[in-house]
Amino acid sequence: MLEEQVRSPGRRVLGVEVLIVLGLSLGQSAVYAIVRLVDLLSRGPLREATATLNPTRSERPWFDLTYQLMGIGFALVPVALALYLLWRDDPRLVRRLGLTTASPVRAVAEGFVLAALIGLPGIAFYLVGRELGVTAEILTVPANVYWWTTVVLVLAAVQNALLEEVVMVGYLFTRLTQMGWGRWQVVVASATLRGSYHLYQGIGQGVGNFLMGLIFGWWYLRTGRVLPLVIAHTVLDVFAFVGMLYLGEQLGLR
Repeated sequence: MLEEQVRSPGRRVLGVEVLIVLGLSLGQSAVYAIVRLVDLLSRGPLREATATLNPTRSERPWFDLTYQLMGIGFALVPVALALYLLWRDDPRLVRRLGLTTASPVRAVAEGFVLAALIGLPGIAFYLVGRELGVTAEILTVPANVYWWTTVVLVLAAVQNALLEEVVMVGYLFTRLTQMGWGRWQVVVASATLRGSYHLYQGIGQGVGNFLMGLIFGWWYLRTGRVLPLVIAHTVLDVFAFVGMLYLGEQLGLR
């Protein structure tokens, strides 16, 4: 009986597990983002606020690099935890979540299409949000740039993609479905949480990421594959981080 309970945990057990995983990762980020938004609003208009995504961690280059790599590595621990919990229930985890594919070219192509679908309107959404004063100025490049900055920014993009898509889509969709949630209830819940942990960037970015969550959730419902979402998210962040590093001044955005 005990073995059967471990293999098929009840809704309450799954609910506690979900709260712990989110509390260690993006749920915690959502709480901080909401408090940060209240803090920003209490100081003045959002158009005067800034949100730094990749801050310099130390004025000494090698310590900065060490802190950056440590931050990226430890941010992936909740990903490992979520994957382990799912694998424990079903060792066919990788295939079930669509984290691998027999057609890598197709997965990459789908990822770039999704990135274009999200990215181009996302830029317009950000600029409109800035004009309306509901979005903070987003700084994606650290104050101090070194020879290794590009590599770290790419690694940060991959880390963001794995954390958000594996936990918010692969893990959360699986667990909420097992708890008896309807398909679109899961999509909306995941999208709402995605939007909430971006609120530190302003209300506009919160809404924009909520819409992104709806699109990514719809895609996962149709395909059952996380890998194209990870690729798309990585492409978006690489463009925002590395693209801004090299093109920001020419575009007048740095």
